[in-house]
Amino acid sequence: MKKVLPLACLLAVTLFSSGASMPSAATEIQPEIGLSLNGQAVAFSSRPVMEGNSIMVPLRDLSEALGVQVDWNEGGQTASAAKGERSIKLTLDSVQATRGDQPVTLEAAPKLEDGKLFVPLRFFSESFDFNVYWDGMNKTVAIYDADQSLPTVGSIEHMVELLKESGASDNLTMKAVAMPAMKEKSSASVTSDSASASTPAAAMREQAQTEAKANVKAEYSETNVQVEGVDEADIIKTDGSYIYQMNKNRVIITAAYPADQMKVVQTVAFEDKSFRASELYIDDKYMVVVGSTAYRNDDRAYPAQSGPAAPASVQSSEQRSVSSPAAQKMIMQPIGSVVSTTKAIVYELGDRTNVKKIREAELEGHYVSSRKVGSSLYLVANKGLNVYPLLRKESSAEERQKAAAEAVPSYRDSASGSEAFVKIGFEDIRYFPKSVQPNYLMVAGLNLDQPEQKIDVTSYLGSGNQVYASQKQLYVTTEEYTSVVQPMAESESIAAPKKIRIGPSETNSVIYKFAMDQGKVLYTGRGKVPGRALNQFSMDEYNGYFRIATTKGFAGMEGEFTSKNNMYVLDDAMNIAGKIEDIAPGEQIYSVRYAGNRAYMVTFRTVDPLFVIDLKEPQQPKILGKLKIPGYSNYLHPYDENHLIGFGKDAVEVTNNYGSGENQNTVAYYQGMKMAMFDVSDVANPKELYSETIGGRGTESELLHNHKALLFSKEKNLLAFPVTVRETNSANGTASKADAASQYGQFAFQGAYVYNIDLSGGFKLKGKITHLTSDDYMKAGQYMGPVGRSIERILYIGDILYTASQQVLKATDASSMQDVKSIDLP
Repeated sequence: MKKVLPLACLLAVTLFSSGASMPSAATEIQPEIGLSLNGQAVAFSSRPVMEGNSIMVPLRDLSEALGVQVDWNEGGQTASAAKGERSIKLTLDSVQATRGDQPVTLEAAPKLEDGKLFVPLRFFSESFDFNVYWDGMNKTVAIYDADQSLPTVGSIEHMVELLKESGASDNLTMKAVAMPAMKEKSSASVTSDSASASTPAAAMREQAQTEAKANVKAEYSETNVQVEGVDEADIIKTDGSYIYQMNKNRVIITAAYPADQMKVVQTVAFEDKSFRASELYIDDKYMVVVGSTAYRNDDRAYPAQSGPAAPASVQSSEQRSVSSPAAQKMIMQPIGSVVSTTKAIVYELGDRTNVKKIREAELEGHYVSSRKVGSSLYLVANKGLNVYPLLRKESSAEERQKAAAEAVPSYRDSASGSEAFVKIGFEDIRYFPKSVQPNYLMVAGLNLDQPEQKIDVTSYLGSGNQVYASQKQLYVTTEEYTSVVQPMAESESIAAPKKIRIGPSETNSVIYKFAMDQGKVLYTGRGKVPGRALNQFSMDEYNGYFRIATTKGFAGMEGEFTSKNNMYVLDDAMNIAGKIEDIAPGEQIYSVRYAGNRAYMVTFRTVDPLFVIDLKEPQQPKILGKLKIPGYSNYLHPYDENHLIGFGKDAVEVTNNYGSGENQNTVAYYQGMKMAMFDVSDVANPKELYSETIGGRGTESELLHNHKALLFSKEKNLLAFPVTVRETNSANGTASKADAASQYGQFAFQGAYVYNIDLSGGFKLKGKITHLTSDDYMKAGQYMGPVGRSIERILYIGDILYTASQQVLKATDASSMQDVKSIDLP
């Protein structure tokens, strides 16, 4: 006789953290475990139990939550569950089950506990097209409908099949990345600068606090970022009283205001000799230093494994836990290879003279980018995957086992109370169907104001190249390549196969979309467009639409492979809603900037066309106008609603004649650094109002490839940036135009150019600041002067400009351009 079980309870489920031995059967799970179903929190109704390595949950609660109909056969002691065309059958106390018509052997048999039938969570959920995700460190589990989520890899065998299907076995190469020195210690320390050590600590703190309070309202510059409210890390920051500078793999904190009292108050050094600091964030309470470090795998601690025989890396997340006391016993895994991690070190600033390290978080993999929104920090990293021993037929069982152990990513967060790295099992690694790559994309978030909230990490079988973030969404793009097969002449023999040629690869940009909320990251969709994106400024989000500019093909090639440029608009579901394709054939994108309903695109081959694109109607974007001028702009910066500034290079076109002169080839030679003010108030006829060229061929500025090097204030009519100037010999009038255009200049200046800028006068050079002495210039070579005294950034606090190099911090009065004070950095 069959009975239908009443479905009255909510889903009850819990999981353990990754990495340690399993509790014995029937061990109760702690009630603080969180659960969500399709993004909505679900309260517990009863506690699950462990049976071997499987988490067992009440069948009635689980089936109710997932909308599954269950019939119970009292005589056969079997439960039959069905939803749509999917069905399973389980038998009490038996590991033999069926999924559809296929027999399945369970790791644990359904069992009765307190009058309830408990069944394996993953088996039941995944049988009905739900994906189960486990966050081991925060002890939360998320269940999603498959159409709202990504599938998980599940096992090493499945990953190998995915890699084979993606073509990874066609080119078995091992990713080799240069590693820094091996790790000696895992902690960081704070040491005072020797120049400040003689000052009594109490007096120094009191003086620093007094100065900070006296100048707390001073206006100061912030890092030049792409999106307002979304901070980007940089090598230097200021809070209006102090300057925090990344310097020789340390952070130097300088009391900077008042400028005539400027002095170093603390030097933050890292005991981890492998740690290489890249950039930093600061706010009112915290400083976060982001960088990378390296370990030998046998130097990394993992929680002790005393449970199942299979190594932790190839177990499901249900087989791992760090919640028990046994998890605190550490062992070293004898793997022996070198791994690199992305590390974020969080400091509490206090009074700035006693900075205290409070947290470290690490992702296995190489740093891609990061963002900070309020108190929430978001990190993106790539972990390379060595597929060679997994796919090579000749690999031994030992080699495959070792590769399997290394094939999963890991992470750690000292806020968990443990220094152990937590491995993400194949059951929790997600993948993008039809876009599998031998790499893991790691996306993580943490909330600095909630130290009890552990880092939130998700891992995807794929990779990321460019990162764009709005205040609520994170977008990561990667390039997907497909070789083009070109047919050749037909073979004379019918039996012989047709000959083919493998042509240049076609490139698509795949965009992954994540929602960001208080340090939590949730994958929400995926889009795909033809071509490749240049950088983060190729992307933008506005009124619920995502816009991306790409280049397809290659400049200099002909036919179907010639370069063409495109603008795509994607809707909230990441489907293409509108597009413009085949812009400026033969050229490629050099810069893009969005401003509300408009986009500005610069392409280049021999001249610089500036396109004005209307995006007001997302389904029907259109080109409004364009302007062609010599040179190109690498970076576009908005001045106001109708004007923008371009920074790039001037260029000279030279035409060469070959043979009879009928075959002309035009070449553009880059010249000095160029600034241009564009008027786009008449969108159909954009104009270049003003332009300024600095130096000759060979002049360079970090601003041309890093927007953070720009200091701009419309209110102050201020524009400044670092530049290395090389001057050419203009007296050489006998040289041909081609020879003159191709001639590189000799080093003449390194420092900051400071301009007044407005619409009535354009660019007016106010002054130059350099850290080089006259002796430095005398000793300089043809290309540059002393690198340690090269200005890297310009800031302002109040009416003082601060220029920073690795050896010097200088304060200059912005009105008179007279030096106020200069200090040598330790």
